[in-house]
Amino acid sequence: MFKGLEFSGTTVALVLLGLALLTGLAIIFFKNRFNSQLGTLSEKYRDKVWKSPLAARTKYPDVDSFSFYRPFLLWGLLGATATTLFALNWTQREAKVFIPDDALVWEEEIEVEPPRTAEPPPPPPPPPPPVITEVPDEEVIEDEPEFVDQSVEEDEQVVAEPVKETPKAPPPPPPPPPPPPPPKDEIFKVVEQMPRFPGCENEPGDNKAKENCARQKLLEYIYKNVKYPPIARENGVEGTAVIQFTVGKRGEIEDIAILRDPGAGLGDAAKDVVDSMNKMSEKWTPGKQRGQSVKVQYTLPIKFKLQD
Repeated sequence: MFKGLEFSGTTVALVLLGLALLTGLAIIFFKNRFNSQLGTLSEKYRDKVWKSPLAARTKYPDVDSFSFYRPFLLWGLLGATATTLFALNWTQREAKVFIPDDALVWEEEIEVEPPRTAEPPPPPPPPPPPVITEVPDEEVIEDEPEFVDQSVEEDEQVVAEPVKETPKAPPPPPPPPPPPPPPKDEIFKVVEQMPRFPGCENEPGDNKAKENCARQKLLEYIYKNVKYPPIARENGVEGTAVIQFTVGKRGEIEDIAILRDPGAGLGDAAKDVVDSMNKMSEKWTPGKQRGQSVKVQYTLPIKFKLQD
């Protein structure tokens, strides 16, 4: 009878919310109804003869909730049956990811522009030649020499004062050598074990099987999260954006660059989806060379194709 029924998560949530809302409204309705009758019940049953003195003290028949036992039971069975039916037929389907054919195939050569270096500043201009000014000859005034008697008497002894030798100051120490520059990590393009997208490390098989699994996971992530720019969609712009990035030693994505941009925002959209990999809970498996984790440069073509 109920074969083939399928309900989405939104439908199941709405049905459960509706049942809870109706149950709450029914409780509020009966509560207000009973409270409105409390003032008149004592006058209504004043002269009534009860079978037991305790019967009138516990609850009047008009507000006895057990008199609604059958409707409440039917409502509970209906709610439980509906909840079970919707829960058993709750169907959650995975959204199909559109991956273009040959998504990772890129045969065109990309001309990478070499990095621009700063041009050396021009040499300073030569200094101007010195200006030679003529100096007039000065008149030399010859003074008459004064003759001093330098005769020495025989009894006088001339004693030379001792020469005090001052110690030479030690030479200043040489300046310390500059600190060596930090070693720059080499970036490889091809290594023994290329970096892999996360999600396939626990898969059975050798490295080749894990690489194929990681490649498929990468395609699913790219084409599930990439956002087609509205301006490109409206103008029917398609093409392939080529992104180059580096997978670090700890699996982080860095140095993201656009090598080929078809225009209309496709290059920026491809760059954004690659940058979003840094926000994943799992990182890439870094590339390895001789058993050591190294930085590896990765080139990724992302094809933008409108579905018919």
